[in-house]
Amino acid sequence: MTEWSLTVPTEGSIELPPDPRAMDAIGRNHSLPTALADLVDNSIDAGATHVLVRIVKVGERLTSLYVVDDGNGMSPDAIDSAMTVGGRREYGDGDLGHFGLGLKAASFSQARILTVMSRSAGHEAVGRRWRLAADGGRSFACDVVPRRFAESELDRDWGVELRGSGTVIRWDDVVAFPVTDDPRRTDEFIDHMITNACQHIGMVFHRFLEQDRLSVDFDVHEVDTGFVGPPIPVTPLNPFGYARSGRPDFPQTLTAEEGDLKLAFRCHLWPGQSGNPSFQLTGNPVSHQGLYFYRRDRLLQAGGWEGVHAPNPKLRLARVEVDIDNDIIGLFRMNPEKSRVNVGPEFARLAASARSADGMSLDKYFDLAEAVYTESRKRSTKRTPMVYPGAGLPPRVRDTIKREIPEKSGEEPIDIRWDTFTDDLLFHVDRDRRTLWLNKRYRRMLLGGKHGGLNDLPLVKSLLYLLVSNVFEGSHLGPKDKDNIALWQTILTAAARAERQ
Repeated sequence: MTEWSLTVPTEGSIELPPDPRAMDAIGRNHSLPTALADLVDNSIDAGATHVLVRIVKVGERLTSLYVVDDGNGMSPDAIDSAMTVGGRREYGDGDLGHFGLGLKAASFSQARILTVMSRSAGHEAVGRRWRLAADGGRSFACDVVPRRFAESELDRDWGVELRGSGTVIRWDDVVAFPVTDDPRRTDEFIDHMITNACQHIGMVFHRFLEQDRLSVDFDVHEVDTGFVGPPIPVTPLNPFGYARSGRPDFPQTLTAEEGDLKLAFRCHLWPGQSGNPSFQLTGNPVSHQGLYFYRRDRLLQAGGWEGVHAPNPKLRLARVEVDIDNDIIGLFRMNPEKSRVNVGPEFARLAASARSADGMSLDKYFDLAEAVYTESRKRSTKRTPMVYPGAGLPPRVRDTIKREIPEKSGEEPIDIRWDTFTDDLLFHVDRDRRTLWLNKRYRRMLLGGKHGGLNDLPLVKSLLYLLVSNVFEGSHLGPKDKDNIALWQTILTAAARAERQ
């Protein structure tokens, strides 16, 4: 019988490079919004204050996407390190990255071709390109982009001033884009994509945006016409952005200390029945109760109690800020997509010991949160049902209407569309076709001379919807409905004519 050995002997080593097909697997936990947020995060680490995300359309098909920033840029050595899979670099105290995968994982989750072009102070422009499976999956060869082309891309009119330094990231063969030439489907995708991405980026970086340390814009470039649409700014979406707390004595900070560990829980209570987008966030507020982990002012995780408490519909008003910088980072582990925090076994015990200055615990906080929710339910009033809108409004607006207003049963949705009128009237109520028609002659004026899409001018359309939706109800128009339509038509058409002059 062979004697057991405490150690395993070796006789030299061999080099075993990773299979290039591994490139196809990284970043699979990313969505398009989280991938873009990861690139914005890299821009912040590079000292950027302005970031532009540009969608490129050739004909009616979406082809490419750019992320442009005015950060410090990269030297030739730095760009090689950045494009190395699993590459390591020196990270600053304020940097969030540590895995050496962020740029590649985010990009390859959405596109088959990644090109990075950059210029740092005192260096010429450089560019590198990765193509997935470019060599049949047999190598890790990264293409070198000619200096002249890299310069031309960096020197485009981005609306972002790249003062001697900056970075342009370009995605081609974007698998997230729809494979269609149908302008309606393309416009719907653009609207849906920008809405979701703005919402996610606005939430993740709301501290930066609120403090004017960062601006992020989206726009669309139509290559055939050379037209670049107006910038769509990302606005901050603060999960704690209420105007008035659910209780006058909140928020309160609970602190836990054990040895060298010190952790603060800033406990908030939202007011009941809030329609604030900061409360609704990306869906049902019930799913957004819980702990909000921040590191270096980036929101890493929005909600979930991580073993501190079980999810409970009565705790939908309870949200807790937890900053995990500095000494307590050992309690946590962040996933490579920077979208989730895994807590260590000591976390729940440390949370249970947390107390406010007057001795309040998290258990007491949960009791108060349930009480505020129960009381708000008693005071809630039932809203009058309305006919829901159909085509013509962005999905985010339609979702908000459905969340805030009960549906009028037995009624088909109302579409809001543009048409050519023979007169100057602003709108026409078409009950037979369940459509609110708007006069095309005012469209370009209201858009400031820009081209529109299916879901353009959401503010104007929403106001008209709220005004006239009730005249689509029932089997016929009554005398009062007809008089109201005539009144609205007279006043609004006069206002539209005055706007045009």
